[in-house]
Amino acid sequence: MPAMANNEHAPLLGNTTGHTSYEKPTMASSFRAFVLSSKFNVVCIFIPIALFYSYSGASATWVFTLNFIAIMPLAKLLGFATEELALMSGSTVGALLNATFGNVVELILGVIALKDGLIRVVQASVMGSILSNILLVLGFSFLLGGVSRIDQQFSMTAAQTSSSLLALTTLSLLVPAAFSATADTAEEAEIGILNLSHGTALVLLVVYGLSLLFQLKTHRALYDAGDNSEDDDDEEPQTTILFSVLSLLVVAGLVAIHADFLVGAIEGVVESWDVNETFVGVILLPIIGNAAEHVSSVTFAMKNKMNLSINIAISSSLQIGLFVTPVLVIAGWIFGQPMSLFFEDFETVVLFSSVLIVNYLIQDGHSNWLEGALLLASYTIIAMAFWFHPATAFSG
Repeated sequence: MPAMANNEHAPLLGNTTGHTSYEKPTMASSFRAFVLSSKFNVVCIFIPIALFYSYSGASATWVFTLNFIAIMPLAKLLGFATEELALMSGSTVGALLNATFGNVVELILGVIALKDGLIRVVQASVMGSILSNILLVLGFSFLLGGVSRIDQQFSMTAAQTSSSLLALTTLSLLVPAAFSATADTAEEAEIGILNLSHGTALVLLVVYGLSLLFQLKTHRALYDAGDNSEDDDDEEPQTTILFSVLSLLVVAGLVAIHADFLVGAIEGVVESWDVNETFVGVILLPIIGNAAEHVSSVTFAMKNKMNLSINIAISSSLQIGLFVTPVLVIAGWIFGQPMSLFFEDFETVVLFSSVLIVNYLIQDGHSNWLEGALLLASYTIIAMAFWFHPATAFSG
């Protein structure tokens, strides 16, 4: 009996810390952890159903609805793979990977739309993506992350740097608007804005490269430090790095396919549902297209991983403003399409106001549920404005 008692309380595999030992994951255990990562994964059954209906020529309403549902579990899986990579490589790399995989879809669809001459579609999508990330995603992250806590903290220096980059993104759209308002003739304004946009696009790409150097090399500690997850001491990667990368590629590919079908069904949905096209282009499409970042950012905020949460939301916006938009401007230059950084005055003012309130809220390195409610209130006001605004986002 004494021997049995000693065995019952003996540490496992020599572990004297009171925790079970960590076993290095294999490809088999990685797949099992991936599949069982959430009960919501059962909704993945809609993936083949959505693809079947989409390829069989079903009505736009069915295609839109089924692909919308199919993207939801994929967004959750993308968040799981990102968190696994973040545990292995740091929150900064994980956040950048999440934002990049999400924005690759935006970039591909934007280039396709540009080749067809749908410049306003591209501009509406770009504007909507930035607004949804800095207001809707951050709003839900602050609200749901802070509802059970007095306060949440994140790196102040990193937040201020992101604020400055967001301000530069806004400046790149304000200057062409001011240029257009002060030009003597419409022809002079059009030619000047196009040349200005080409030069500005090159500058923004250089700035984006410098921001990556800042985040990943010279000041990486500012972005990796500061997360206070209650589970950090016990969390270990459940998947191998190879499996995490492969799963990111596969899931991002599936998201791109479903997003493509969603965009293709928009025109039919607008006609059958009698929805304002501007609202669909600037509000609805970006929410669907950026679902992966939305789910990931909110999930990490609820785990009190605020650096990772904010990096995903802000990095996605910065990638849209400093990388995707300039690339699309240059692509339009190559295709002979007059894609410029001159957006509608109404959209430019909305973006400026949104960036202003976000910069006020994140510059102190603290967040709470009330700040989240303020951001969501701002997004609701903007959504209503686009709903009632008479301009059409899809006019070519």
